[in-house]
Amino acid sequence: MKQTKLEDAYKVCQNMAQSHYENFPVASVLLPSKLRLPISVIYAFARTADDFADEGNASQETRLEQLDVYSKALSEIKNHGYSGTDPIFIALTDVIKTHNLPIFLFNDLLSAFKQDVVKNRYANFEEVLDYCTRSANPVGRLLLHLNGNPSDEQLEQSDAICSALQLINFYQDIIQDYTEQDRIYIPQDELAIAKLQEVDLLQTDSQHLAPLFKSLYKRTKDLMKVGYLLGASVKGRLGWEIRAMSLAGMSTLHMLTEQNDSKLLTRPRLHKKQLMIIMLNSACSARYLKKANLLLS
Repeated sequence: MKQTKLEDAYKVCQNMAQSHYENFPVASVLLPSKLRLPISVIYAFARTADDFADEGNASQETRLEQLDVYSKALSEIKNHGYSGTDPIFIALTDVIKTHNLPIFLFNDLLSAFKQDVVKNRYANFEEVLDYCTRSANPVGRLLLHLNGNPSDEQLEQSDAICSALQLINFYQDIIQDYTEQDRIYIPQDELAIAKLQEVDLLQTDSQHLAPLFKSLYKRTKDLMKVGYLLGASVKGRLGWEIRAMSLAGMSTLHMLTEQNDSKLLTRPRLHKKQLMIIMLNSACSARYLKKANLLLS
């Protein structure tokens, strides 16, 4: 039987998500089967939009124009339905309608991607958190909306976890972001107070960075403390997914915190054995809470 345009569109998104699962290692295993297809569509939307912002040699003007096309497509979906031929938006229209997803969350993501094009320094920690609110938090909220009707408390907990995970990613990629994208997420005012220059982020010995980094790590741990109970309140395989992603973030943050002050710019990585232990510890809420409380103490 010949596939419909909608089936073809879903297949495009599914193939894209499967080919990039190295960036999303836990999701492909733990997510409930009913959520994998709609999540692959959300992933395809976010992945391609992020590539517009960061990949290739396109000019700033071209990048913003490409992202504006996505903004206009979202506007079509909201107002009268998508009329174009892009398979990502054909599938996304169906996902948004079927699951009653808030379109503003997709616009928030686009806002963050557009900001990546034009902004590469952050004046203070509040500006960094504002970016996280739009670059990371919408993904967690969309997951919860796909699963049902989340409470306000669950949404707030999800925001805290997602922001913390985004910050942890920044701390792992400081040198890469700086050298490849000329992008620094360490607050400029805190660098100045510590009497540090941007070039200090490239020094082999990082002892001079330790007080600032330790302060950032503590604030990130505090965010995790706000959100980590979410994993115990969501049932089923999605709860397992949330617990696993949260524990992975906490474990990475713990590794960052425990690094020698002279080696803070060394990127810690979770190895396969550690990931397996995380999956086992996140299999039930009791084991998850025991491990989370230990890491957050």
